[in-house]
Amino acid sequence: MMNNNYNPVSCEYHSELELAIMRRNLLDVTWHDDHNECQTSILNPTDLITEQQAEYLLATNVQNEDIKIRLDHIDSLSSVR
Repeated sequence: MMNNNYNPVSCEYHSELELAIMRRNLLDVTWHDDHNECQTSILNPTDLITEQQAEYLLATNVQNEDIKIRLDHIDSLSSVR
């Protein structure tokens, strides 16, 4: 079972995500889900929210499906050029 304690991300990392949202940059994101399975997708980030004492990235994928990823579950991300 996965540890549900949220590990806060750095302010710098949070700011990078905010800029990607404002600039409408597509992101190549790799993360692990609640079952510790690795996911990778090109995402259009739309917002950052806080729920139940954890921060989440809201995004849509290329199939226009809504995605919600806990920030401390993101393993890597980069801007798509």
